[in-house]
Amino acid sequence: MIEDIRKAVNAQLLEILGALHEGADTILLLGPLEPEFWKVFKSTPEAQDGQSDPLDRWSKRIISQLAINFKASTHFPSDGPPYPPFISWALESGENWASPIGMLVHQNAGLFASYRGALRLNGHLALPAPTTSPCTPCAKPCKTACPVDALSKTSYNVEACKAHILGPDSKSCRAHGCAARSACPVSQTYSRRPEQSAFHMRAFLGE
Repeated sequence: MIEDIRKAVNAQLLEILGALHEGADTILLLGPLEPEFWKVFKSTPEAQDGQSDPLDRWSKRIISQLAINFKASTHFPSDGPPYPPFISWALESGENWASPIGMLVHQNAGLFASYRGALRLNGHLALPAPTTSPCTPCAKPCKTACPVDALSKTSYNVEACKAHILGPDSKSCRAHGCAARSACPVSQTYSRRPEQSAFHMRAFLGE
């Protein structure tokens, strides 16, 4: 069954970026299918209607329809408070790990891992075997890529990050996305479009 769901998810330019069992259920974490995701999203009604939160609204429409088709329930990162534990689910899935800079790293998406929502299905579907973190053999360029060292300490310095982006922005984080995320060798194979990273950066800055 999970392969049928995967095909339907892929047809919507999403992919399964983690799966786990919780209680008697199976949870599938869904994120963008790159590199075509952003090109297709830009043509959707939500992206063109000028209203707020276009990506969240698109995600809820598409994933809710998938849930109906497969008799599942949904979770979204914006639901709350309390908010669904997407980070914990991702770590439990065996496809995501804590990176050297604290952010989640996915086996295929690298530090560009993001989640648009999740499907919860009754019963335990067969899951792929856990893999190993791509950070283990890595030289870890993410640790030195941030020009203000906002990510390589024990906590994320949000204000230093924003001040750099709104000020000198020596690494062009505003236009191309976080320099530390981009430095990850796995991220560099994920083919996320710079304009998609710029969209998320504007949201981060509250613009």
